[in-house]
Amino acid sequence: MEYRYATEADAPAMAELFAANHHDALTERQRAEQGFVQGRLDIGALRAMAGARELLVADDAGRIAGLLALSPPTALADPPPPVEGLLRAQAALEWQGRPLAEARWLLYGPVVVDAAYRGRGVARALFTMAVSAASERAEAVVAFIEAGNVPSWEVHVDGFGMVPLGEFVVDGRTYSAVAAATL
Repeated sequence: MEYRYATEADAPAMAELFAANHHDALTERQRAEQGFVQGRLDIGALRAMAGARELLVADDAGRIAGLLALSPPTALADPPPPVEGLLRAQAALEWQGRPLAEARWLLYGPVVVDAAYRGRGVARALFTMAVSAASERAEAVVAFIEAGNVPSWEVHVDGFGMVPLGEFVVDGRTYSAVAAATL
C-alpha cells in the first residue's frame, strides 16, 4: 500500500469512494455500523483539492483504498454547514488551554476507507500521514463528528486519541469538534 498526496487523475476514483460512503447513500443500519461522510465533494472539487495538495490517499496498486482531506479551514470556497458551524464555534472551543481560534489548525476530513480495506490499518496510516504532513503548517488537525456517527468517534477519539474540544449545533444536528496535535 502506498500512502501519498492525491493527484488530479485520482479524482474519479475518489468521487466514487466518497459517494458510496455518503450519509445519504447508506441505510441507517449501515451508518450505525460503518460510519459515513458528509458534504459535497464531486469530481471537480476533488480535482481542485488534489491540485492544492489537500488530499491524501491510500493507493493499492492503482486502486484508491482510502482518502483523507487536510485543508486550511478557510480555503473552502463553499464550506458545508458543519464546517461553517465549526468556524463560528472556534472561539468557544478550547485547544490546549486557549480558544481554538487562536491556534493554527487544519481541517481534518472527511476520511473514508473502502469497505474491502477496513480493519487493515488504512485509516491509521492516513491519520499518521495527515498529522505529519500538517506539522509545518499547523499545530493541530481538527475534525468534526456528528453525534450519531459512533464508528467515527471510536476510530478517531478512542482509537487515534483525538481530543474532544466541545460541541456545536448546526441545523438541529449536534457535532463534536476533536483535534490531534501535529508532530
